[in-house]
Amino acid sequence: MARFQTVKGTKDVLPTDAPKLHRLETIVRSAFERYNYREIRTPLFEETALFARGIGVATDVVMKEMYTFTDRGGLSVTLRPEMTASVVRAYVQHALGGQMPLQKLWYMGPMFRQENVQKGRLRQFHQFGAEAIGSDHASVDAEMIALMVSVFRAFGLDGLTLRLNSVGDAECRPAYKAALQEHLRPNIEKLSAISQTRFETNPLRILDSKSEADQALLDGGPVITDFLNDRCRRHFQEVRGHLDRLNIAYTLDPKLVRGLDYYTMTAFELISTDLGAQNALGGGGRYDRLIGELGGKPTPAVGWAAGVERLMIALEERKFDFGDGPAPAVYIVAIGDGARQAALPMAVHLREEGIATELDLLQRSVRAQFRDAEDQGAPLVLVLGDDELASGTIKLKDMGGHTEETVSSERTRLTLLIRARLREVTLHSVHGPAATDPDDYPPTAA
Repeated sequence: MARFQTVKGTKDVLPTDAPKLHRLETIVRSAFERYNYREIRTPLFEETALFARGIGVATDVVMKEMYTFTDRGGLSVTLRPEMTASVVRAYVQHALGGQMPLQKLWYMGPMFRQENVQKGRLRQFHQFGAEAIGSDHASVDAEMIALMVSVFRAFGLDGLTLRLNSVGDAECRPAYKAALQEHLRPNIEKLSAISQTRFETNPLRILDSKSEADQALLDGGPVITDFLNDRCRRHFQEVRGHLDRLNIAYTLDPKLVRGLDYYTMTAFELISTDLGAQNALGGGGRYDRLIGELGGKPTPAVGWAAGVERLMIALEERKFDFGDGPAPAVYIVAIGDGARQAALPMAVHLREEGIATELDLLQRSVRAQFRDAEDQGAPLVLVLGDDELASGTIKLKDMGGHTEETVSSERTRLTLLIRARLREVTLHSVHGPAATDPDDYPPTAA
């Protein structure tokens, strides 16, 4: 066993997995760009106060899960546990609202929470998501939901259910909180330990409890949508109307709340039947108060986030075709010392011309070089030996078509020819054995 291992809750992305992640990122990026969202990247750590104030001091994230430390300057900093607070900080700091009245932003990157490790949930995990800052219209909520659904549909996922609710605002929510506490108070000792803690500090989170006993105690209790004021009720009706016109089916779920304090009005979550108990792919909602609370001008906003690891699990369960990983377009087989010396400059030239090229750097035999070319999926092989060096030529083999031709090794002509041949072959097909047995080449390659 290796002396050092990954820290609990983290994992390596190995070369066999990286192409899958690249494919996932490409599909996600394409969806965001279709909806005209622009990418934003923020630092991996921020002042701790940003998350404590933005997320809420009574949330599980702030109370138990953040990676917080004091730097050498005495500043308390935290590895970002989520992205919205960081995006809002950037929005305020750089006065993005003055550049464009509606900022449509997307992001992808690592987050950090010290929580229990389970399927699809790590301590360093990755999220992608979107934020639309500057509009309180219900159409923006609907576009956000349509964007989220579009991302997951782009992967061919079905078995998706959209859960929808409104959690009200600062005006109507206090009455609901009081009614919920009044309903639960006679049975407070029957609540789970965590729900008893939340009873006073964050009672809405009890709605999201995974405890069956807690859920049973909630039955027959007050429903948050019954407490909405006229503004919140009208906004929720408009959101639903937009979704109906977009043919996006949804299930009303009065127990749906988001885990962070900054959410107001619309709350939504997309779940998948392919994930078992931890079935949420992503979710979000409106957060009209957050920007004002973080020092900016009060500005309406809505956003959502999704977990990369959760999505990857769902895709693997469905046997999603990620395609082949990257492969060299050309492999140079060198025979003899002179050819080996000439092979590297030739490979670098082709690479600089935009042609992915590989060559043997282990001084292996001809047979081993051909085997390596086949294993790596190179559709074309250049064979260079002493005779070719002397005549200014090189053998060009099509590994899929089993053809071979002797061509000029002059760099410009060779580059043009390779480009032409590459247009004739499928770069990511499974190739058969070379037309010529490697044993036919001189033994000087050993």
